[in-house]
Amino acid sequence: MSRAPAGVRLVRTVSSTRLFARLAPRVIPSLDRAVHRLTRGRAMLSTLMLPGLVLTARGAKTGLPRAVPLACMPEADGSWILIGSNFGRPGHPAWTANLLAHPDADISWKGEDIPVQAQLLEGEQRRRVWSRVLRFWPPYATYQARITRQIRLFRLTRRERPSPPRLCP
Repeated sequence: MSRAPAGVRLVRTVSSTRLFARLAPRVIPSLDRAVHRLTRGRAMLSTLMLPGLVLTARGAKTGLPRAVPLACMPEADGSWILIGSNFGRPGHPAWTANLLAHPDADISWKGEDIPVQAQLLEGEQRRRVWSRVLRFWPPYATYQARITRQIRLFRLTRRERPSPPRLCP
């Protein structure tokens, strides 16, 4: 296996620090939202290092749409893995509770709006995917090591768009 480029190694090291965990949640989502808006959904700043998407899910308590930019791990079959790391902070990120309550959601992926269904991965399935996640982005191991909760993993798969109502003549 080839070594990661120096820039990637530096970002991996920095993203594993507690300072990054404290500052990143305040800065990265705002920057990603702005770039996503300016590029009409085609790009986000954080995608310079990791693939990313914007997840829109209904709030667990309010039912209102909540949009959040997230890193993801695309899978060969066209699905996506979302990692609820919360930058290694103690609590689960709110978007994970939203998906547990309302698994039907939408994503913006490379300028395309896609309806998806989320599945929480558990047991053996989670273990297999977690090992792939750690190869994909090793800092997730650091995040998991400093918290007691198990980081939630979700698989997003495409779902059919509801057909528009048919109008009778």
